[in-house]
Amino acid sequence: MKRLSLLLLAGLSALTLAAQEDEKRQEVLIETTMGNIRVALYNETPMHRDNFLKLVREGYYDGNLFHRVIYNFMIQSGDSTSRHAQPEQMLGLYSPDYTIPAEIRYPAIFHKRGSLAAAREPDDVNPEHASSASQFYIVYGRRFNDEMLDEQQNRLDNQTNGQVKLTPEVREVYKRVGGTPHLDGQYTVFGEVLEGLDVVKEIDWVPTDENARPKEDVRIVRATVME
Repeated sequence: MKRLSLLLLAGLSALTLAAQEDEKRQEVLIETTMGNIRVALYNETPMHRDNFLKLVREGYYDGNLFHRVIYNFMIQSGDSTSRHAQPEQMLGLYSPDYTIPAEIRYPAIFHKRGSLAAAREPDDVNPEHASSASQFYIVYGRRFNDEMLDEQQNRLDNQTNGQVKLTPEVREVYKRVGGTPHLDGQYTVFGEVLEGLDVVKEIDWVPTDENARPKEDVRIVRATVME
C-alpha cells in the first residue's frame, strides 16, 4: 500500500510538472537604443504568439523604429520600412500582406500598463478586428480614479454598443497599475512586459513631431527569442 501511494505521488508530480511546462510562456528580448524590454507571450493567444515568434526569429524587427509614440498612452513599432527612414518621413503604413484573426480574451486579458498588443486597421474597414501581421504596441497609459473610469466606461459603451464592461477586478488594476481601458475588447493583447517597463516609460515620454514620430529615432537594435 505504501509503495502504491509513493507511485501515485510520483505520477501526480509528473503530471504537475507537465502541466507547468505546458503553461510556460515564451519570452522575447527586445533590445532598443534606450534599453532592453523583456516580454512574455500569452499561450491564450496562440496565433499571435506564434506569428510574433516567427517574425522575431526571421529578424523582421531588427532595426525597426518605434515610429508612433504617444505620451501616457503607448509606443508602437513593426513597420519594417522604418529601418532606413528619412527624418520626418511618415511611417506606419507597412505591414506584411496578411492579417491575424482576433484573439481578444477580455476581461481575462486587458490593456493594463505593460501589455503587448497588436495594431490593426480601423473598424470601418476591419469589422472583425483582425490584427496587423507585424505592427505591435506596448501600453504605458496612466492610472485612473473611479470618476475617470466611469468616463472610460461611457467611451467604451459608445465604441462597442455597450458590449464591453469594466469589471470590478479590471477597474482595480487600472486604479492601482494603470493602462488604457478605452481599447479593451477591441484589440488583441498577446503578451506583457516582464522587465524594462522603465524603458517603455522613457520611450513613451520622448518628444515627438505632429505625426507622433519621435524627433530623435528610437530603434529596435534586435529582438531575440529567449530559448
